[in-house]
Amino acid sequence: MRLHHRSDEGYTSAPAPRDDAMVAAASTAGVDEGRPRPGGAAPAILWAPADDPHGPVGGRSVRCVLCAHRCLVREGRRGICGVRENRDGRLWSLVYGELVAAHLDPIEKKPLYHVLPGTTAYSIATMGCPFRCGFCQNWEIAQAPHEGIAPPTIRMTPEEVVSEALRCGASAIAFTYVEPTIFVEYLLDVARLARRAGLLNVLVTNGYLTPESVAEIGPWIDAANVDLKGFDDAVYRRICGATLAPVLDTLVRLRAAGVWLEVTTLLIPGHTDDPDGLAELTRWIARELGAETPWHVSRFFPAYRFGHVPATSVASIRAAARIGREAGLVNVYPGNLGSAADPDDGITRCARCGEAVVVRSGYRILDDRLLDGACPRCGRQLAGILGRIDRTAPIGAEQAR
Repeated sequence: MRLHHRSDEGYTSAPAPRDDAMVAAASTAGVDEGRPRPGGAAPAILWAPADDPHGPVGGRSVRCVLCAHRCLVREGRRGICGVRENRDGRLWSLVYGELVAAHLDPIEKKPLYHVLPGTTAYSIATMGCPFRCGFCQNWEIAQAPHEGIAPPTIRMTPEEVVSEALRCGASAIAFTYVEPTIFVEYLLDVARLARRAGLLNVLVTNGYLTPESVAEIGPWIDAANVDLKGFDDAVYRRICGATLAPVLDTLVRLRAAGVWLEVTTLLIPGHTDDPDGLAELTRWIARELGAETPWHVSRFFPAYRFGHVPATSVASIRAAARIGREAGLVNVYPGNLGSAADPDDGITRCARCGEAVVVRSGYRILDDRLLDGACPRCGRQLAGILGRIDRTAPIGAEQAR
């Protein structure tokens, strides 16, 4: 199957080094005439014409390979995400440059605790998502196409996004709030410019990617937080409308591509809080991604169609954190605890000697004791992205040790 790609070299070439001229020019750059303009449909990538023996005679169906649903999209129809449409036998993105969110966030909010602690990420999203999670915290934008909601949008070119991130003093651009790969065409255009401007690109994703999309996106992503919602395929099918295996495959592929990984699991009572399942999940993280991969175990609060489900007890979060540590994970972070948080919850400790090297309260850094990214007591380097990236070494190398 021959996939459709952009001819733009930014989608297929090796990552570019920092271009200092880009930093100076970003605020005045115009729209690249080789790219779509925000506010309209844009030609999609990662699809191919498809045989459809059960479709209408003369129909021109296409196969989208962006996510693991691999939707067969007939003419005039959209994929499960609600934002990729077949028009006359070609797939189009309906959300290029149509942002429903653009905010400056602490990078810890993603959450990414081992990526330039104490800095900020300019965070963007369009509407749409390939999952149908009944517990979604951002359902008004993620599920907008399915709920008949038309959220307000702002139109920004990739140049304008990078310019605004630089103006705000951000260290990174975060593709977040919804599943960001659904706006992959825009994501890649922004990521290419961000890389040239010396900004990190970070992805907050459900991980439901295909090998084809990891190959396309991975070279432009520096760090990712992947939602691993559980370790039971039946649970994934029931609460997300998806399956587990592609998420695990994406995690392994992203690490192999040199992307720094952190993993988040939302503990939903009666769904994702089974102790045996958590033990299996955390052992898998330690074995396949590395013992120093941060695991954020987060408290659930009733939302969307899960309004009847009680909030996760603090005791359940504490028990899950113990399970993660017993599985061999070094960096376990209980999250979303509010006033129930313990002062130790946000502390990053040296993997060798246990010294507290970064102390947090919520998203605030109270004390950063790292010396050139290393423990001040024993000198061991903290795993993560702690300074300007050395492109000669894989970012995720520490996770493999």
